Amino acid sequence: MAFIASASNGDPSKRLKTIGITGTKGKTTTTYLIKSILENAGYKVGLIGTIEVIIGDKHIPALNTTPESYVIQDYFRQMADEGCDAVVMEVSSQGLMLHRTAAIDFDLGIFTNIEPDHIGPNEHTSFEHYLECKSMLFKQCRVGIVNGDDKHVDDVLKGHTCKVEKYGLSDGNDLTAKDIEFVKGKGYLGVSFKTQGLMDIKAEADLPGIFSVYNCLCAIAVCRHFDINEENIMKALKGAKVKGRIEMIKVSDEFTLMIDYAHNAMALESLLTTLKAYDPGRLVCVFGCGGNRSKIRRYEMGEVSGRLADLTVITSDNPRFEEPLDIIKDIETGISKTEGKHISIPDRKDAIRYVINNGQPGDIIVLAGKGHEDYQEIKGKKYPMDERVLIQEILGEK
Repeated sequence: MAFIASASNGDPSKRLKTIGITGTKGKTTTTYLIKSILENAGYKVGLIGTIEVIIGDKHIPALNTTPESYVIQDYFRQMADEGCDAVVMEVSSQGLMLHRTAAIDFDLGIFTNIEPDHIGPNEHTSFEHYLECKSMLFKQCRVGIVNGDDKHVDDVLKGHTCKVEKYGLSDGNDLTAKDIEFVKGKGYLGVSFKTQGLMDIKAEADLPGIFSVYNCLCAIAVCRHFDINEENIMKALKGAKVKGRIEMIKVSDEFTLMIDYAHNAMALESLLTTLKAYDPGRLVCVFGCGGNRSKIRRYEMGEVSGRLADLTVITSDNPRFEEPLDIIKDIETGISKTEGKHISIPDRKDAIRYVINNGQPGDIIVLAGKGHEDYQEIKGKKYPMDERVLIQEILGEK
């Protein structure tokens, strides 16, 4: 089907420079960083990913990370017709396993990292199968750009047919980051570092943590393959933002507020650990959990936030067909295993109002779980709810 779809659309990938990104974490942020750098240098870039599809001025909400093959090829044709020079897309292990990207001869294939994920009856049978599916990308790209620090990188490259470039923080990679510094400003957090090897620049981004250094380094490694000068790369990284991924919203010079999609224990632990490295006055975490989903996730997220945050504000997420208070009780069960302070405020807007009105100098406040979502799902219906809008309404009240 992938090859038929490509042919029926006139093999549109041949008219585009194609960049495919696979990995457990970092795909979404890295796609936007690459798009930002390329567009800052004058390229017209399409995007396919977890949040949305972007074709020119058109933004289409995404139903899944990597669409069906005939949908991808239709998007590619539209991008080529719009005059796009390149497309950057997230390539999920499911998309590779189900051959959705089979007809694409990627110019660049990217590997960010891999951890056990998406393993279960309806996804991958084992971690080994997950690895094997990820590795398929490097048998259908010309150049593979991979995180050389990941302990499974050799497994992902097994049987590869592409030229390989490695990036990372350790010596032995083709592009490395050195002299890393965590940057704090009024209402924002960031990183700065120098690159060595394939490119020597000093970069800074308003994105916190070591994982942001990896994402930026990856984007630099990719954009090196385009005709882009160092100034364009540095300017684009400094101004790059990704909706719902450690997205900082300026509400005060006294404390930092951000929105992040972290909606499971692994992601929340990574996020809160990263933010603790910035030595906040208090680390405040606002989150809820989705209804009609595993209760284990609720216990685990409660335990993680209770252990790492100075204050947890438990609220509602997408309750679906469950009662919000029942979900909150489950989260409280997890948090009770720790000594972390917590309060429960079921209405999400009220919870956000509370943390803004009670923010203290030096606080880092995280609104976790919703990220890019602009709705709340209650009893089978999606109601408009964008945390950015809620924040502005609350600030308007003041």
